[in-house]
Amino acid sequence: MKVLGLTGGMGSGKTTVAGFFKELGIPVYIADTEAKNLMEKDREVRQSIIALFGEQAYHDNVPDRKFIASRVFGDKEKLEQLNSIIHPAVARNFEYWKQQQNSPYVVYEAAILFEKGGYKKCDFNLLVTAPLEEKLKRLKKRDNSSLEEIEARMAHQWSDEKKKGLADFIIENIDLSTTRKMVCQLHENLLNSA
Repeated sequence: MKVLGLTGGMGSGKTTVAGFFKELGIPVYIADTEAKNLMEKDREVRQSIIALFGEQAYHDNVPDRKFIASRVFGDKEKLEQLNSIIHPAVARNFEYWKQQQNSPYVVYEAAILFEKGGYKKCDFNLLVTAPLEEKLKRLKKRDNSSLEEIEARMAHQWSDEKKKGLADFIIENIDLSTTRKMVCQLHENLLNSA
C-alpha cells in the first residue's frame, strides 16, 4: 500500500486538503491528532512524559498541554526530548493503523513531515502552499492569535521554498474549488500508479 505524505505550513490548508482525500474515500492519518491521543491514552508515552517533566505534566491522566508547552518553549533540548518520546510512538501507531486499511493508498498528514525526515517513509509527498498574506489571514481568524504569536510559531517550520525541493506534488491552495479539482486529479493519478 502506497503512502502519500501531506504537509504544508501553518494556514496553508493542509487539513482542508486532507478532508478532500477523505471525501474520496482515502484513509487519512493526522499525525498531530494521533500524537495528542497517544499522550493521553498510551501508558508508556504518559510515563515517559511524567519522567521528563514531573507529575505536573498530567492532571487526572490528561496532559497539561500549557504546562508542557511552557517547559519546551525556548528550550530546544527539552523539545527534542519530548519529540524523542512522541515521534517513535506516532510512527508505531501509524504502521499499526496502516495495516488496518484497505485502500490503494493512504494519506499521512504531518505539519513537520520534511523537518523531521518523515517524508522518507512515504512513497510520494504533497506540499500544500498559500501566499503568506492568505496564511496570516486564515491563522488570525482560526486561532484568534496576534501577528507576533503567529510569526513565532511559523519560525519553527521550514519555508515553502525549502520544502518544495522535497515535494513530489505541490498544490497552491487559494481557491477551494480549484484545490478540490487538483486533489481529484492527483487522486486519479495515484490510483493509476497503484
